[in-house]
Amino acid sequence: MDLIYQAGQATAAEVRAGLPEAPSDSAVRTLLRLLEEKGHLTHVEEGQRYVYRPTTPKVDAGRSALRHLADTFFGGSVARVAAALLAEDTRDLDPDTRARLAARIQAAQAAEEDTK
Repeated sequence: MDLIYQAGQATAAEVRAGLPEAPSDSAVRTLLRLLEEKGHLTHVEEGQRYVYRPTTPKVDAGRSALRHLADTFFGGSVARVAAALLAEDTRDLDPDTRARLAARIQAAQAAEEDTK
């Protein structure tokens, strides 16, 4: 899925070429078929090849994956996910990024107070 999201679309051969330890052609095609059956991909025929595209915008898929990660490893707690991320290397958090994060936290607090 990463390769298809990065390219916007890809054939089985392009997916296989983008994998560091590529499995067989048939394994890649089987995986793409399964992803399509699960609703993650769709395809169009261009000549004798299938061109696969994601069915969900990357940002929506990312939110869904993050929600799944939070549910699976952090009991569904956004606060625990954020704390775990911030416990990692925070050297890349420049002052602007810190200010944006603080503003989002303040907005979430204000929204929670408005619902009480």
